[in-house]
Amino acid sequence: MHILLVASAFNSLTQRVHAELRDRGHTIAVELALPGHQLAETVRRHAPGLVVAPMLTTAIPREVWTAWPCLVVHPGPLGDRGPSALDWAIQEGAEDWGVTVLQAEEEMDAGAVWASVRCPVPPVGKSDLYRGEVADAALAAVVLAVERFGSGSFTPQPQRAGRARPYLDQSVRRIDWSADSTRTVVRKLRAADSRPGVLDVLYGEEWYLHGGHPEHHLYGAPGALLATRAGAVCRATADGAVWIPELRRRRLPGRPPAVKLPAVTALGDLLPDLPEFAPAPTTDASRCGWTDIGYREDGDIGFLEFAFPGGAMSTAQCRRLLAAYREACARPTGVLVLGGRRDFFSNGIHLGVIEAAADPAAESWANINAIDDLVEAVLTTTDRLVVCALGGNAAAGGVMLALAADEVWCRSGTVLNPHYRLMGLYGSEYWTYSLPRRVGAAAAERLMREALPVSAAGALRMGLADRVVECAPGDFAGQVARLAARLAAVPGTSSRIADKKAELDRQEAVEPLSVFRDRELARMRRTFDDPDAPYHALRRAFVRKQRPAGTPPHLPRAAGPRAAAEPGGRSAPRVTGTDQTDLSPRPDA
Repeated sequence: MHILLVASAFNSLTQRVHAELRDRGHTIAVELALPGHQLAETVRRHAPGLVVAPMLTTAIPREVWTAWPCLVVHPGPLGDRGPSALDWAIQEGAEDWGVTVLQAEEEMDAGAVWASVRCPVPPVGKSDLYRGEVADAALAAVVLAVERFGSGSFTPQPQRAGRARPYLDQSVRRIDWSADSTRTVVRKLRAADSRPGVLDVLYGEEWYLHGGHPEHHLYGAPGALLATRAGAVCRATADGAVWIPELRRRRLPGRPPAVKLPAVTALGDLLPDLPEFAPAPTTDASRCGWTDIGYREDGDIGFLEFAFPGGAMSTAQCRRLLAAYREACARPTGVLVLGGRRDFFSNGIHLGVIEAAADPAAESWANINAIDDLVEAVLTTTDRLVVCALGGNAAAGGVMLALAADEVWCRSGTVLNPHYRLMGLYGSEYWTYSLPRRVGAAAAERLMREALPVSAAGALRMGLADRVVECAPGDFAGQVARLAARLAAVPGTSSRIADKKAELDRQEAVEPLSVFRDRELARMRRTFDDPDAPYHALRRAFVRKQRPAGTPPHLPRAAGPRAAAEPGGRSAPRVTGTDQTDLSPRPDA
């Protein structure tokens, strides 16, 4: 079937729907619903068999839904209506939620129901929930709805009276630091963690607070800042404290939108001299409270876990993670697992920190070199097997960081974007070595040129991933731990480790890794140092959330099912992590 996706942005859910419907044999095109654009004419040009709206903040025009079948994804259970569905769910402490696929009608969220899938609400932020449990439920509901539509025999069920709730504004989100408990504050922060944030006042200025993690060992005057850790600030509540990772200054009249930044960076000189409560890089995060990097061991396996807001990795974050990686490699383990417990793995360099820097070109250069250093460390680790475990999405340099490992394990809901060109960059992180080595030169060129998302299943087929772990987001860490234990116990693992040094020596004799890095960085340096390079305008538009003038030209073209790996690429096993029992190395490993 030819399906047109209509969305307000090509966000994570739209990307997942795009990738997974392609996997199922449909041809997919995308159009953004933007002010001033005639959507009806656009849809007529595509002549789709079905229109699906995975993420839409405006109503589909009458002339569209009366002429074409239109299905809208609403991130709420049956009967829920309104623009702040997930915000209300988290704000009110819901433990069970759902996603509903509706027929577009005059009244938003009130159309007949094509599919509805329930999902749990774990204690995480809204964006993490949206990319995790909600995305899983949404994908299941969309696939079911598309199948029902294709059958021609299903009649959507009219809705009974529902509850329409208003936009959750700042008057409801406001934190009363003198009265609100840590639990209440965390819930409010999590309900707004990515957008819009919670508006508050710090040192006489208005800021949006983004993200929140409870702290149970620090206390102080409610509302006071107590300490810093890994770029976050700790603020006292009525009965404890919370860690706030990011801040965004409220937009001033006549000024461009502010950039969301690590809290310490955002406050700058306003921040008083506070103690830095930074755990050692190899401290078990479960014992010290929240931290963005933690390490633990289980027998012969080391787990280096990291979770950076939005998946972005600044120069400082890359350097701290590299230091932690080197400490982890000094431990007597045979398998090292690198990755977070859930949500983003990595999206590469931190465009927000770069944009806010006094010299964005210089910060771009520092950031790309810092992440290259980290990737190099992974590529040149020869005394143990390194597994990158992707519990969530990865893009650009984050994908290349994963490909530096011996094995890449993805949760079934992961979406990969292994390209750079949409940000006007050639890319680095040794991609010209790692990507063709994985998928073959032709597939690597196609992935970079098409710049389209790849599902976990698609990544497995083409060799970007070695294993897909079929599980819920909250179960991923446990599944990975069990698989890593089995990997460490397989007799062939020790011989694989012994072969790594010889393989690296052979590569260095043919073409040293430094040659790949130098070629990539030469291209990146020219872009960074050219003030007229598109990268600078694209970066600015991205971090300041500027609405595009139109649908990016690579999206409207109908994309069919992905091809298998090109000749010369690695052939990934057609199994999932939960079913695989033989963890012996592949013949070409």
